Amino acid sequence: MAKRTEIEERTEALVLPIIEENHFELVDVEYVKEGANWYLRVYADKEGGIAIDDCVLISRALEEKLDAEDFIKDAYILEVSSPGLGRPLKKEKDYIRSIGKSIDIKLYQARDKQKEFTGILKEYKDGHIILMIDEEDVEFETKGIASARLSLDF
Repeated sequence: MAKRTEIEERTEALVLPIIEENHFELVDVEYVKEGANWYLRVYADKEGGIAIDDCVLISRALEEKLDAEDFIKDAYILEVSSPGLGRPLKKEKDYIRSIGKSIDIKLYQARDKQKEFTGILKEYKDGHIILMIDEEDVEFETKGIASARLSLDF
């Protein structure tokens, strides 16, 4: 079986033309095992939000390509969906688009005995972000961030 990152990269290469042709945005591709099942998830978005019909369009077109290439040896479930309200931030463009918004980050290693931080994203530059936390600017390296997503404020 190909490694997870290889599967994600090959899937991204297959789905990107479908996404771009339909003027959507590819947010993320992940291949994960949950319980006994493997899931191949594609997260897409567009201005105004992605609809179920958009997800079906992407899913059908991608299924054909995945069947033709047949590089995933395990049985898996293909899911195409919106990134949701707590949208993950993974790429440079995600951070740049989120400047001025509140985000939650989780670090791989604790900093001052803390792994989770919430703040306003002020800046992204060269693999670093600056969050305003309690009126103070705090810098983080993105390679040290295990996960980052838009905050959900209710």
